Amino acid sequence: MSESHQQTALARCPGCEEPPASGDLYCGACGYDLSAVPARPDDRPTLAITVPPAVPPAPAPSPAAAVPPTAPHAPDAPTPPAPAVQWPAASETDSSDVPVPVHRATDLPGTDSGGKPLPATPGAHHDDPPTTPPVRHDDQAVVAEPATAVPPDASGDFALAAPDPRTAEPTPTPAAGTKVCVACRSGRVDPDGYCENCGHAQPRERDHMEQELGSVAAVSDRGLRHHRNEDSFAVSSTALPDGSPAVVAIVCDGVSSASRPDEASAAAASAANEALLESLPRGTHPQQAMHEAIVAASEAVNALAQDPPGSAEHEAHRHQNAPACTLVGAIMAGGLLVVGWVGDSRVYWVPDDRTGPPARLTEDDSWAAQMVAAGLMNEAEAYADERAHAITGWLGADSYELEPHTASFKPDRPGLVVVCTDGLWNYAESAEEMAAAVPPEAHRRPLHGAQVLVGHALDGGGHDNVTVALLPFAVEPQGAGSACTTV
Repeated sequence: MSESHQQTALARCPGCEEPPASGDLYCGACGYDLSAVPARPDDRPTLAITVPPAVPPAPAPSPAAAVPPTAPHAPDAPTPPAPAVQWPAASETDSSDVPVPVHRATDLPGTDSGGKPLPATPGAHHDDPPTTPPVRHDDQAVVAEPATAVPPDASGDFALAAPDPRTAEPTPTPAAGTKVCVACRSGRVDPDGYCENCGHAQPRERDHMEQELGSVAAVSDRGLRHHRNEDSFAVSSTALPDGSPAVVAIVCDGVSSASRPDEASAAAASAANEALLESLPRGTHPQQAMHEAIVAASEAVNALAQDPPGSAEHEAHRHQNAPACTLVGAIMAGGLLVVGWVGDSRVYWVPDDRTGPPARLTEDDSWAAQMVAAGLMNEAEAYADERAHAITGWLGADSYELEPHTASFKPDRPGLVVVCTDGLWNYAESAEEMAAAVPPEAHRRPLHGAQVLVGHALDGGGHDNVTVALLPFAVEPQGAGSACTTV
């Protein structure tokens, strides 16, 4: 390109602003080298990076409409725009064969060449469908939105394809009587124990149980170390033939080394309770009724060891590792307190007047108790031995000859009867320690008292399942001493 072509576009000298003469290479006023001035580019400073959609050619305007009469004549026609940059086709996948995401110009904020913010409305894109032409309703033109356009909401956010969790309707509450998830509080729990809404596994029903019936209450908890609760209890009340009340509490502890200990404890507690509710109204002496109830509980546990029909191949081992549990119970009837037990669960007596001595009313069927009874060890030494809690009596098909223990007491003062498994008394072994753990108002609020005692065991470590039943015993003072008969 010759220099003469670059000079013709200069109207003024860049150095002194004087108009140069045609064909001058240097300014006549200041001597500025006019040949060093670059020519004005004839293309646009900003290039389009996308190919605009094809636009159908507009009809040719009429001569009259092409140029208005008052429109001034343009001295120079604008230079035609240069063709858009032809970018190479992008790969449809990245190096890991994952589809490459598509980004549009409006995905990121930016400014134009003049420093002004780019418009927030989406621009044209070669993937966008063409805009629907205007339609007319009631003589007013209404521009239809593109089919894929999503109007923003009041907050300026575009509506999500899925329901916005901030505005989604809550899950309807299940019908009355349906078990509801403890996690999301709305989903229904399926028969397998999982929430149909969030999938959360539900706690087992026996992990924590509470029951209050008149003046008797019981609480059972899985504890902090066991994966399930193998304890069970039953509390009930009935009437003797003379119309006086009889209150019953049964507590059973499944033997963890046996099979299905949770089933054994549940079967024993239920069978013993039903036997007492059947015999006491008939006038059976409470102590005899307790003995019969323990026998009935033993038979119920033995039945669990029976193999189902068609499993004769296991006949030789049908009694091996059979379901087993311990049992302890108490009856308050006719001014008597009757206790019965097999195993190492216990009954304590805690007088309402804490100045009086508490007492333990049962003797364990355990290795430690045998050592103490034989005079080979004192109680502290025996229970410190690692064999201390090995039981010598239990309910189950593989137990030795059943020897139910029963005892009858006639308290002369009001007090509280504590019926519990070793999951509690391991943390309050002596009668004095148990009395100290019982809250002072437990005889008026037995359920609260049972909750406090379970909490005492959990605070101590909760190494075992914990079950306790409390029976307040109210009598008129009748002098010192109390009668006791043990068989």
